[in-house]
Amino acid sequence: MVENLKEKLLDQAQEVNRLRSELGGTDLEKHRNLLVAENEHLKQDMKSCEAQLQKLKKQHVKCIDCEHIQENARLQERLAQLQLEVEEAKGRLSELDLEVQQKTNRLAEVELRLKDSLAEKAEEEERLSRRLRDSQETIASLKAQPQQIKYIIKTVEVESSKTKQALCETQSRNQHLQEQVEMQRQVLKEMEQQLQKSQKIAAQLRAQIMLYESELEQAHGQMLEEMQNMEDDKNRAIEEAFARAQVEMKAVHENLAGVRTNLLTLQPALRTLTNDYNSLKRQVRDFPLLLQEALQDARAEIGQAIEEVNSTNRELLKKYRRELQLRKKCHNELVRLKGNIRVFGRVRPITKEDGEGPEAANSVTFDPDDDAILHLMHKGKQVSFELDKVFSPQATQQDVFQEVQALITSCIDGYNVCIFAYGQTGAGKTYTMEGTPENPGINQRALQLLFSEVQRKASDWGYTITVSVAEIYNEALRDLLGEPQEKLDIKLCPDGSGQLYVPGLTEFQVQSVDDINKVFEFGHSNRVTEYTSLNEHSSRSHALLIVTVRGLDYSTGLRTTGKLNLVDLAGSERVGRSGAEGSRLREAQYINKSLSALGDVIYALRARQGHVPFRNSKLTYLLQDSLSGDSKTLMMVQVSPVEKNTSETLCSLKFAERVRSVELGPVSRRAELVSWSSQEHLENDSPVAAQPSIRSHSSPRPTRRAGSFRRKLQTSGKLRPVPV
Repeated sequence: MVENLKEKLLDQAQEVNRLRSELGGTDLEKHRNLLVAENEHLKQDMKSCEAQLQKLKKQHVKCIDCEHIQENARLQERLAQLQLEVEEAKGRLSELDLEVQQKTNRLAEVELRLKDSLAEKAEEEERLSRRLRDSQETIASLKAQPQQIKYIIKTVEVESSKTKQALCETQSRNQHLQEQVEMQRQVLKEMEQQLQKSQKIAAQLRAQIMLYESELEQAHGQMLEEMQNMEDDKNRAIEEAFARAQVEMKAVHENLAGVRTNLLTLQPALRTLTNDYNSLKRQVRDFPLLLQEALQDARAEIGQAIEEVNSTNRELLKKYRRELQLRKKCHNELVRLKGNIRVFGRVRPITKEDGEGPEAANSVTFDPDDDAILHLMHKGKQVSFELDKVFSPQATQQDVFQEVQALITSCIDGYNVCIFAYGQTGAGKTYTMEGTPENPGINQRALQLLFSEVQRKASDWGYTITVSVAEIYNEALRDLLGEPQEKLDIKLCPDGSGQLYVPGLTEFQVQSVDDINKVFEFGHSNRVTEYTSLNEHSSRSHALLIVTVRGLDYSTGLRTTGKLNLVDLAGSERVGRSGAEGSRLREAQYINKSLSALGDVIYALRARQGHVPFRNSKLTYLLQDSLSGDSKTLMMVQVSPVEKNTSETLCSLKFAERVRSVELGPVSRRAELVSWSSQEHLENDSPVAAQPSIRSHSSPRPTRRAGSFRRKLQTSGKLRPVPV
């Protein structure tokens, strides 16, 4: 459009010049002024069109789905295709030129070779001809000499022998020259044959050259035809594209006129947009202040909401913990009513004896919200177990005893209670049950608690506490307070109650904590412990502390008998890891056999089988009262947290879960009333003298003496055997 305006300006300038030349005077001046005004107007139009064109270029206004745009795209595609074809033709032409050049080079090489061979042949012919001429001259000269030679020979024959010798040499030389002439003739024949062969080869090469020249002329003609065709196609495509472009330019001019009208109509809209932009600019200038105020309000609201959520979470956490405690209380009550065996788990801390490295890494974790859940990492997988209570390695002896003291105090009320520790060797069973002198375990704390309860009820009740300590070593029941070498048997009471007792088992009455310490010290010294690869002081037997509490209510005459069995089981062990040999191996076999029998009993009780194999082992037979439904039973499973013991820990926890599901039924209280006449007599007498008739596990026969240890305790006046 700009070009058209420029052309119009040129036309107008020519018209002005023409009018100046033709017209004159005032009319010419007027017409010139009109043309100048029109020229100025056209210049302004041109400037506005250029400005609009620049705006359009900046705005990149494009027609969408326009026919001439599509046609232009098709033409551009066709032009690009033709250009590609031209490029391909040029490539083929260059290839043909290259091939012609190669063939020309080859032909030049052949011609050079032919010229060289012809030159060599000419030189050879020249040389041979020279040699032939020399030979002919030599022959001619030799032919001219014979008469003189004959004459000389004749003369020489008469004169001397030197002449004869010269004649012989001349004849030999003549013979040699003849042989050379023959050889030259043969060489000449060979050269003539080679010349004929070279002529044949030259004829063949000329024929090939003619063939190559014809092929080159044919290829050149084809190439010229193709180039001409391509040039024609190109010209046609350019003409078509030019025609279409002209049509498109007309359409573009028309569109430009429409755009000009649109621009005129868009000016009011532009003013409106400018006003809107100014207002938005003011709003943007004020936006940071508004945003800061909105953020402050939002922060205040969010802080308030967070505080409300935190308070709600704290209240919910309190309610959850309260509900968790209530659930545990209800669960414990349900366990008590059902008679389930309660199972506590205790994880010992990692010690120096566990070593270092990955095998000594901790593989046991705890649930922070539930103290009954324990997680074990075994072979890359986490296994979870739920018990009644789980004690972490940080738990103290007092923490453990605080959970079991309710069971121990029920022994005073006339219930049978059994607490036994189970686990692999070195897991801390003996430490939990017996402890150390500075930090005693469940056994000594239980008796101390019993003494404190007896003293608290001394005004209304009279109690007698007797203690027996035994062990099962290699399936033999041994008395640790009497003669350890003598084997004891387990029998049923002859009174028909179905209770079990051990005839001949030493039973001491204890009245103070000092008595307890002396009994424990003597019993512990008689227990069998040995060194193994897994535990330096490994218990090689099952230890049983049997505490019998007999009580008499002075006001009602009610008699109660409770028995507390505290069992420290020997540790289960794998012979390959413990390194047991000889007697240690036999002990390990008996220990594993008795623990396997305990597992069979638990399985039978869990499956509610009609026959429970209590008699398969001395351990299960002695614990029959505790596992047959007439006792409150608690199992303390001890586990090791280190990685190398995960297999044994997994077995112990699985066994604990099976034990936890066993229901023994409701527990009965062992109590009986005494007649009023005998009650008056008993009030005047000491409560100790009234106890032997209701002993649960003693024989009606007199109890045997306990040797020197019993005599020493009797002389001190603090500990004496129970009379029968």
